[in-house]
Amino acid sequence: MSASDNGTSQTSAGDGWFKTTHWSVVLDAGRGDSPEATAALAKLCQTYWYPVFAFVRRLGNSPENAKDLTQEFFLRVIEKNYLKDLDRETGKFRSFLLVVLKRFLANEWERANRQKRGGGRQIISLDEQDTEMRYLAEPADDRSPERVFDHRWALTLLEQVSNRLQAEMTEAGKAGLSRELKDFLGGDGGSYSAAAERLQMNEGALRTAVHRLRRRYREILREEIASTVTSPEQIDDEIRHLFLSLG
Repeated sequence: MSASDNGTSQTSAGDGWFKTTHWSVVLDAGRGDSPEATAALAKLCQTYWYPVFAFVRRLGNSPENAKDLTQEFFLRVIEKNYLKDLDRETGKFRSFLLVVLKRFLANEWERANRQKRGGGRQIISLDEQDTEMRYLAEPADDRSPERVFDHRWALTLLEQVSNRLQAEMTEAGKAGLSRELKDFLGGDGGSYSAAAERLQMNEGALRTAVHRLRRRYREILREEIASTVTSPEQIDDEIRHLFLSLG
């Protein structure tokens, strides 16, 4: 998906889907001590665990140590009062996570090897995620841990968007159409006429389907980003940051 087609139109603060976003639920609950806030925060952590792992690994930690640190970090986020100093007006989950991660890692150096991290408890099933294989499969580069975090955050978010779009199309009985048109989301899906022939559609109908798919993609993108910010006004800023991270 191109940056020029990223759907940065304004979103009304009254939109129903924004009022119930995960990060807003956590903050509105006041330091995350309600069951609803805890569940919302856990869901965010489940979604965005990999950028944290990639950051910890880029700092030079071994695979096993990085997994232990990541697991313990999310346990702390869920169980401890890390939200008390967060600015309700400017806080974004992405920024919050990186700040408290750095604070956590600084403290962990002092207590390393004193006890097994996590006490056997798990928030994220890292072993089941083929964590290290995923990390090693990434292209080698010299980016800072912070840039790695932001890059992986952007990719994770776009993966969430694609998965939601695919699930919606599958539920509507259009899984085949979704797979065929996936490459067109980025604006360079190849020949419309060839795709129309494969799908046994006329080219005009195909172009209409692509337009609708792109529109829905942009809507889902904004909804997913809204889950990580505290106000609709921050959505466009996060979209710009996302594409800068990818670039």
